[in-house]
Amino acid sequence: MMTEKHDYMEMKVPAKAEFIKVIRLTVSGVASRMGFSYEDIEDLKIVVSEACTNVVQHAYNEEEEPGDIMVGFMIYENRLEIMVVDHGHSCNFDEIRKGIGRYEKGQEIQLMREGGLGLYLIETLMDEVIIHQDQGVTILMTKFVHGE
Repeated sequence: MMTEKHDYMEMKVPAKAEFIKVIRLTVSGVASRMGFSYEDIEDLKIVVSEACTNVVQHAYNEEEEPGDIMVGFMIYENRLEIMVVDHGHSCNFDEIRKGIGRYEKGQEIQLMREGGLGLYLIETLMDEVIIHQDQGVTILMTKFVHGE
């Protein structure tokens, strides 16, 4: 089986609100280079902000050392896959993808603990969403390039 050609980028930042803007700027730059439309780039910035804000607000105990947000980008010719991981470890994108099953809309998860609006936005704005909970939460979001 031939593997699809792609580039991979990974960033790990402290789980603090002030670093979400850095992640948003990175998403914007990557998506712009890939040829995403302005609207799709704005959508990608929103979903990444929602996923990362959830990590900042809920993933780590405030009394402990602040944790990290790990964000991975799989850049294909026709799509961008973004993975947000809240246990902060550097991770193997393909291994994690193999280990996570389909996310069913309406599935009970602890991810978006307050009202679920963040998860609703992510589901609405992305083409595919997969969520996995095991020693933290991993959210894998896919957006296909449609261009202007």
